[in-house]
Amino acid sequence: MPDPMSVASGLCAAGALLSSWQLRRRSLRAEAEIGHLQAELAAERHAASHDPLTGLPNRRAFYRLAATLLTDAAGQPLIAIVLDLDDFKQINDRYGHAAGDQVLICVAERLAGFAGDNLVARLGGDEFAGLLASPTVDRRWIEHSTRRLAETVAAPIRLGGRSVQVTASVGLAPVTGPAQLTDALSRADAAMYQAKSLGGRRSPRQLVDSVRLAER
Repeated sequence: MPDPMSVASGLCAAGALLSSWQLRRRSLRAEAEIGHLQAELAAERHAASHDPLTGLPNRRAFYRLAATLLTDAAGQPLIAIVLDLDDFKQINDRYGHAAGDQVLICVAERLAGFAGDNLVARLGGDEFAGLLASPTVDRRWIEHSTRRLAETVAAPIRLGGRSVQVTASVGLAPVTGPAQLTDALSRADAAMYQAKSLGGRRSPRQLVDSVRLAER
């Protein structure tokens, strides 16, 4: 006949083992739930600060990140960029909004590639902005960078079976501190609109469709 004390001891051990297993399961479930909630929170934060189409920071995030970069720059001049596509409505009217979205995604990728590790953002619509570290604020460097960025954006874009080309008006302005950010963006914006108004004399501003050109 089994020893009652041994039986009781065995039952206690089994109960302790079961309790420990249940606690472990609850702990794992709690850890999984916390991980899930943290992932959801991170996704919500990302969605709140990033443009859903291009993945770039949005307007609110741009101003916050730019202010931080300017604070950390310790007086080193940075270059504010404002970029706006010319006659972007033509793309939506001629090819549809899905094609327009593809153009915006392509422009965002090209701007990010041009900027490298620097901050770029989509402010809304077909307007983008950036903050570039620069070795100089020399006018010739700014003019050269403006021209190079405009040429980068204007490279042909494949849309289905055709190739289209869009132009962009670009404005750059130096900025040396957080307090000057708004003013620098205003000056860059003014330079961008000046470039847009002079576009007809500089280069074609309209949407260029390679298929249509080939038909002429």
